[in-house]
Amino acid sequence: ADQLGVPVRRPAVQETTALGAAYLAGLAEGVWSSTADIEANWVPAAEFTPAADRRAADALHARWLQAVDRARGWATSADA
Repeated sequence: ADQLGVPVRRPAVQETTALGAAYLAGLAEGVWSSTADIEANWVPAAEFTPAADRRAADALHARWLQAVDRARGWATSADA
């Protein structure tokens, strides 16, 4: 939430990849008639609201990008 600057809702069901596939299959087979039906069944477990100062969050993001850049190239196909 701090990095995005928007509220983030975490679902009660954390296996969202499988759940998403099930929802799509259910839509295709007529179990649900619309995404609104699915949304009615969605239960949030927690909501996180942005608490960090935007400048502080931007500075942390810049440091994270630097860390990712430095980590590139550490592993090669020969390491696998």
